[in-house]
Amino acid sequence: MKYSALLFYQYTEIAEPERLKERERAVCEVLGLTGRVIIAPEGVNATLEGTEDAIARYVEHLKKDKRFKKTDFKITEGNGALFPRLSIKVRSEIVTTHLPEAIDPTKDTGVHLAPEQLKKWFDEGKDFEIIDMRNDFEYDVGHFRGSHKSGMKHFRDIEQVVPQFAHVKDKPVLTVCTGGVRCEKASAYLKQKGFKEVYQLHGGMHRFMEKYPGEDFLGTLYTFDGRVTMDFGGEREIVGKCVHCGAPSERFADCLEDTCGSHFIACDACRDEKGRAACPEHMGVGANK
Repeated sequence: MKYSALLFYQYTEIAEPERLKERERAVCEVLGLTGRVIIAPEGVNATLEGTEDAIARYVEHLKKDKRFKKTDFKITEGNGALFPRLSIKVRSEIVTTHLPEAIDPTKDTGVHLAPEQLKKWFDEGKDFEIIDMRNDFEYDVGHFRGSHKSGMKHFRDIEQVVPQFAHVKDKPVLTVCTGGVRCEKASAYLKQKGFKEVYQLHGGMHRFMEKYPGEDFLGTLYTFDGRVTMDFGGEREIVGKCVHCGAPSERFADCLEDTCGSHFIACDACRDEKGRAACPEHMGVGANK
């Protein structure tokens, strides 16, 4: 049996989030889908897995809703075990930012730059800046060449990190993230903060890597599912490094200290007999003594 993974988001007014939650839960359960769906008054953000047929049927179901007619549905190969269960929640935002309500990507956001146009910029040597709007651990395992690491541990840190990029306010600036959802608000926020020429990568890194596997993107793409990372083929350089010994690696670990919550790259040699590792702050606890 073949499985597919589905990634999508849509900023659109959801007048009754709880009602949509129940509708989508019923459909997903009938189709046997697992994954995470976040619904908010501002839209929907979801990653799901199911059989190829079930995912295709789910996409057709959403396309019948006028709110999702223009949605970019990204489908890749699954393995049947990306998620342990189905989770559908209603929250205040589809990606937590704590930014002012005035940041509304349906009204004002960065110019959507197609993957083909970005490739042209790379090939022609255009003078522009890329700001990676993902968390640090995502950047560490893969990123566009020449891009700026934001320094965020969580996307809600965006207000604290943007001032460090004030020196590029007058240059063309491109925001990038996995599928595009974070860049909708990130690019809008940069515009509000006085950045003159702001773009966002349409479809995110996902769409660029599909079209140009192994080109201009170094390493692999972090995913918030059972795959942890994924690539789209092509020759690529491993840029991830073990936080302990610096060896090239794309394997992630959660800190074995229960109260820590750190997520980081750790090679096999720096794990204990149970495959665990301590983050740099908790060296000497269990593994890595």
